[in-house]
Amino acid sequence: MPAIARRAIDPGATRLDANAFSAANRRRLSAPALRTFLAIADLWGLTEEQRRLLLGLPSRSTYHAWARAAREHRDISLDLDVLMRLSAVLGIHQGLQILHEREADGVAWLKGPHQAPVFGGQSPLGVMTAGSQDAILTVRRFLDAARGGLYAAPNAVDEGFAPYAGDEIRFS
Repeated sequence: MPAIARRAIDPGATRLDANAFSAANRRRLSAPALRTFLAIADLWGLTEEQRRLLLGLPSRSTYHAWARAAREHRDISLDLDVLMRLSAVLGIHQGLQILHEREADGVAWLKGPHQAPVFGGQSPLGVMTAGSQDAILTVRRFLDAARGGLYAAPNAVDEGFAPYAGDEIRFS
């Protein structure tokens, strides 16, 4: 149940911390998050258009002003939507590092077509650059589920696995 609805039912329920969304906190997080995003985007070989789409399609001049300020370690204050997008991209990068031994394999997964129903044959990057925050979060959720074992393509060990028969299961 959403926090707002819980508060309506139970006024003593945990409230969202308004300080988490304060201008000061956003200013503190914006430049480091954007610098990290730019490094990841370089690693993934993203075009400027793909980078802008992941950030919510700011104008070219705005994108370049943000990037310049972040690289020069100047204060910038991105809005909450952009910070959420950055957080999701950082989580996707982390998920790829956990699930793929080689970085190149993670980038290949991100850019290649995928048959999972949520991707509809598109590449995860294609879904992410559809422009919506939810599209980026869809890829993040998919990787989080894969890390948790809810989805994973069979590996070489799993491919030859035959289910146990009832007489093979023993309780001591």
